[in-house]
Amino acid sequence: MKRSPKDTATSARRIGRRALVVGGLQAGVVGMLGWRMRQMQVEQADQFRLLAEENRINMRLIAPARGLIYDRNGRILAENAQNYRIVIVREDAGDVDQTIAKLKQLIYLDEGELERALREMERRSPFVPVTLSDQRAWDDIATVAVNAPALPGITPDVGLTRNYPLGPDFAHVVGYVGPVSDYDLEKNPDPDPLLQIPKFQIGKTGVEAKQEHRLRGEAGSKRIEVNAAGRVMRELGRDEGIPGADLQLTVDQGLQNFVQARLELGLSASAVVMNPQNGDLLAIGSAPSFDPNKFVRGISSADYGELTGNKYRPLANKAVQGAYPPGSTFKMMVTMAALEAGEIRPDETIWCGGYTKLGRRRFHCWKRGGHGHVNLKESLQQSCDVYYYELAQRVGIDRIAETARKFGFGQHFDLPMSAVSSGVMPDKNWKMESYGQSWRVGDSLNAAIGQGYVLATPLQLAVMCARLSTGTAIEPRLIKSVDGVETEIRGGEPLGFDQANLDLVRGGMYAVSNTLRGTGYRSRIDVDGKLMAGKSGTSQVRSVVVRNEDVPWEERDHALFVCYAPYEAPEVAVGVVVEHGGGGSSAAAPVARDILLYALHGGLPPLESYPSSQRQMIKELHDKLPLRREMAGPERSRA
Repeated sequence: MKRSPKDTATSARRIGRRALVVGGLQAGVVGMLGWRMRQMQVEQADQFRLLAEENRINMRLIAPARGLIYDRNGRILAENAQNYRIVIVREDAGDVDQTIAKLKQLIYLDEGELERALREMERRSPFVPVTLSDQRAWDDIATVAVNAPALPGITPDVGLTRNYPLGPDFAHVVGYVGPVSDYDLEKNPDPDPLLQIPKFQIGKTGVEAKQEHRLRGEAGSKRIEVNAAGRVMRELGRDEGIPGADLQLTVDQGLQNFVQARLELGLSASAVVMNPQNGDLLAIGSAPSFDPNKFVRGISSADYGELTGNKYRPLANKAVQGAYPPGSTFKMMVTMAALEAGEIRPDETIWCGGYTKLGRRRFHCWKRGGHGHVNLKESLQQSCDVYYYELAQRVGIDRIAETARKFGFGQHFDLPMSAVSSGVMPDKNWKMESYGQSWRVGDSLNAAIGQGYVLATPLQLAVMCARLSTGTAIEPRLIKSVDGVETEIRGGEPLGFDQANLDLVRGGMYAVSNTLRGTGYRSRIDVDGKLMAGKSGTSQVRSVVVRNEDVPWEERDHALFVCYAPYEAPEVAVGVVVEHGGGGSSAAAPVARDILLYALHGGLPPLESYPSSQRQMIKELHDKLPLRREMAGPERSRA
C-alpha cells in the first residue's frame, strides 16, 4: 500500500526527533567521559600517581639496634651480633608450599624450625614477614639472593641478635631477651609495631626486661620496590631509626666472676657486694647459674626441663628473690633497738644457762651448757641466744621492727631486677592482718634470734650491714649511667641513731671476726688496714633440732654471714647466704671473707691476707676456681 505524503512527513519528523535525542544522549555521555578523564588526568593526577606508587613500593619496619650494657669499668656485658636470616611474606609468596619446596632444593632447612615458622604464618597477618630460618651462613644468604626471581616472597635479611659474652656470670643480673610471644602481645592492648617484626627480641628477665623502654629504641623503615608478582626488586632507601640507650651498671665484671666462681663451689648460694658510701652494687651472685644465650632464640624443651627440674633452682635469683630467716645476723637490730630505748647498758651482764624458760616452754641457746654472764659486746662476739631472748622481752617486737626497717628489713628496693622480694619484718599489726592472731611473747623470742616470721634477702642483709657501717640510709644502686649520664645516688642522710650506740654494735661485730672467742675468728683477715667486722648466722628450716649431717641436704640449716671492711673506713659490705650449708661461721663466713678481700684488692688477694695456717689451703682453692682470664674489650660508643 502506497503511503501518503502526509504519513511520510510525519514519519520523517519522528525519526528526526529520535535522532536528536539519541545524539544528545551520546553527546552527553561523551561529554561526561571527557570531563571525568580531565578530572582524573589533571585534577586528581597526584592522588592516582600516589596509589600507583604504593602498589609498586612497600614500606617495612627496621628493628633498631638494642642498647648495649656495660659494667662499671666499660666491659661489655650484653652486645648485638649480626644474624643472617631468611624471611617470607605470605601474601607475596603465592603458593607457600611450592615456594618453600623450591627453597629446600637450594639450602638445608631444619624441619622443626620450618614447622614453627608455618604455625607463625597462620597466626600473623599475610603482609607480616616471618622468619623461615636464622643464624644462616653467608653462602646460604648469597644462594637465596641469586635465585630471588624464582622465590617470590622470600628475602635474605640481616638483623641483630643479642649475645652475652660472659655467659652465666651475669645471667641473674642482666637477664636475657627472647622472641616476642603471644603472651607478650596480649599483655599490651596497643603493642609497639616493632613487636610484629619477625623474631624481634625483647627483655624477658633482669635489667633487659626492667629497662626495656630504654634499651629497645625506636623503629626505622625501608622502602622497597616490588614487581607485579610481589617480588622484591630493589631497596630504594632506609631510615635506621633511633638505637636504644646504652646502660652502664655498677657491677664489676672481675668481682662478679670471682663471686660466681666462689659460690659455685657450694651447692646453692648467693651473695651481694655493696659500696656502703654510695650504694653501688658491685656484685650480685646466685649459684648455680645458667647460660642466658640459650634463651635468646628460644630454649629447647630438654634444656629448659633440665633447669626447672634442678633442685638447686638455677633460674632463681636467690640474691634478691630468696627470703630466708636471718638467724643471728638479726641480733644487731635487737641490740640497736634496746640501746636506743635505754633498755640495756653496755656493761650490764645477763646470765645464760643454756636456755630461757617461758611458761612451760624452753627457748634454748645454741650452746647447750650456756655462756655464763655476758655483756653486750660478748653477746655479739659469741652469739648468745639467751641474751637476746631477754632483750626481746624488754624492748618488744614493735620497737625492734621499727629499728630493723630503718636498716632495710621488710623494705622493697626499687632495682631493675626480676621479682625483688621485700622479705618480712613482722610486728603486732602484721600478725593480726596476716593470720588474725595476737602477737605472743614467744614470737618475740623467736624474732630476737632471726627466726619465726622474720625473713630477709641477701640484698637486705648487705644493705643492713652497709647502713650499720656508715650510719646513713644509703640506697642500693644498680644503674650507674644511661648514655653516659650519671644516675642519682639516693639515701645518704643519717639514720638518726645515736653514734655511740652504732659504735657499740660495730665493736661487737669487730670482736666476732678478730677475737679468739668470736664465732667468725677463723675467717678473719690477717692484714692491718683491712680488718673486717662481721656477724655469723644459722637459721633453722625445721623445728626439730637434729645434726645437719643426719638429714638430707634440703632439711639442713641455712648458713649466713654479713661483714664490712675496712673496719675504720668502710669500703665494702657483703651479705652471703649458703642454702642448707649448716653453720654460718663454717660455711658462709669463709665465702664472705674471700669475696671481701677480692673486692678490697681489686683482684685475687695476696696469701698474706690470710692467717698463715690457712695459706696453703687458700692457694689450692684459688687454683681450682674457674676464673675468667680473658677480659672483655674497652667501652665502646655509638658515636
